[in-house]
Amino acid sequence: MNRTEFIFATAIVLFVSYMIGWFSHWLMHTFSRVSKNDIDELERLARELHEAEETRDQAITYLQQREAELTNQLTQTEAELSAAMDGLRDARAETEELRSYLRKIQQSS
Repeated sequence: MNRTEFIFATAIVLFVSYMIGWFSHWLMHTFSRVSKNDIDELERLARELHEAEETRDQAITYLQQREAELTNQLTQTEAELSAAMDGLRDARAETEELRSYLRKIQQSS
């Protein structure tokens, strides 16, 4: 093999390697290309996800406010119950005192 044949053989091998590389790049680009429909679908999903997150955040805020209101109402109700129980206890003690006073009066008579 002389010098000229070696150069042509090398040129052919390099050209074939280049063509194989270009063809494989073209195949990868063709199969991995994202279509407009796919992009639109991804944008729609992103929008829906964002709306769902906003709705979730609003629901969490509402539930926290509602929980605070109910806790406050429960505290007030417990305070009212405690006051009512204290009043009932005092009324029972007073009733018992009045009964014992009436018994003494009846026994004295």
